[in-house]
Amino acid sequence: MTKDLLGRHRDVLPEWLALYYDEPIEITHGEGRYVWDAEGRKYLDFFGGILTTMTAHALPEVTKAVSEQAGRIIHSSTLYLNRPMVDLAERIAQLSGIPNARVFFTTSGTEANDTALLLATTYRRSNTVLAMRNSYHGRSFSTVGITGNRGWSPTSLSPLQTLYVHGGVRGRGPFAGLGDEEFIAACVEDLRDLLGHTRPPAALIAEPVQGVGGFTAPPDGLYAAFREVLHERGILWIADEVQTGWGRTGEHFWGWQAHGRSGPPDIVTFAKGIGNGMSVGGVIARAEIMNCLDANSISTFGGTQITMAAGLANLTYLLEHDLQGNARRVGGLLIERLRAVGAQVPAVREVRGRGLMIGVEVVRPGTDEADPQAAAAVLEAARAGGLLIGKGGGHSTSALRIAPPMSLTVAEAEEGAAILEDALRSIQ
Repeated sequence: MTKDLLGRHRDVLPEWLALYYDEPIEITHGEGRYVWDAEGRKYLDFFGGILTTMTAHALPEVTKAVSEQAGRIIHSSTLYLNRPMVDLAERIAQLSGIPNARVFFTTSGTEANDTALLLATTYRRSNTVLAMRNSYHGRSFSTVGITGNRGWSPTSLSPLQTLYVHGGVRGRGPFAGLGDEEFIAACVEDLRDLLGHTRPPAALIAEPVQGVGGFTAPPDGLYAAFREVLHERGILWIADEVQTGWGRTGEHFWGWQAHGRSGPPDIVTFAKGIGNGMSVGGVIARAEIMNCLDANSISTFGGTQITMAAGLANLTYLLEHDLQGNARRVGGLLIERLRAVGAQVPAVREVRGRGLMIGVEVVRPGTDEADPQAAAAVLEAARAGGLLIGKGGGHSTSALRIAPPMSLTVAEAEEGAAILEDALRSIQ
């Protein structure tokens, strides 16, 4: 059955639509932190549909809310008042940390970032954008144009002039050998120098932890220091929280809060986990920025009643069960367990991360050279052992990405770590 589906997939879908594994799997159902494939095999899910199943598979509170809403009305568009949309927008605005916040709902993180770029360039009357090296912001024409990761940027055509800034990757690049304070100072000086050679940019867009880039992050405070330089010139700061939002990093509800000394971002984008699998994204911005457009706009599918019902139920569950705290506690244990394993495997260069957002970088032993083939072999071995993980990285895809649902238990963390240990040792 799976081979037949794979053949049909290849006959009708694009060649560039990536599939994991030498023998791709069809996931048919899930419960909690586990999923099953079409052959009946059970897997512990440490990737959550690319950080999207944030709380749990088949979470009763979310499925009940979706079912009840579907029995009333599924969709009406933004041309009509929508109570679930207003309810969720109020909660998100209050949680955002942005004063006088407005919220606009989209269907994805790509669309959210696309909207943020539209707002920033309109507000600032500039089509120049600052982005981070090794970044990823989506697959639309404008977001591909600012993505600083060659593996996910199929064209250089763009409506924007994009300039790339140092700092998103702590352990590689020209400043890697510096201490944290010196690293921040060098990146700030590079930013100041860059701004002296270009027309005034509209905004800097940055992921607090780079997702597709391999879960890399700068020292705490880098974006706060950047914010001071940007504020002097009226340049906006867009925090791409598509992967880092809702407490996944454990220490903070939003990733930007690790850099909050200079105040909140002007714009925050979100998606993925808030819908727990339903298609929800959005933008939060100060009112004067959100309201700067001078033409009509709507969203046909952004903020539908059914996706808003899912988001409300999911956010309520997350807050009432302190999943941020669970991500901090269980994630901390998992990171330390994996670091102990990594210290014994020469191919592991680094285990990094925060909360339940963990990267394991794989290299050729004795070097800093990325080893995509070894990373792919670990991915295969983990699946054979009953564990699903992801991968990513900058110049080469050699970082394993670990991001389980935030309700992960200590026993499940240990189960997954044991499988991953065997998979890592298999490449020695």
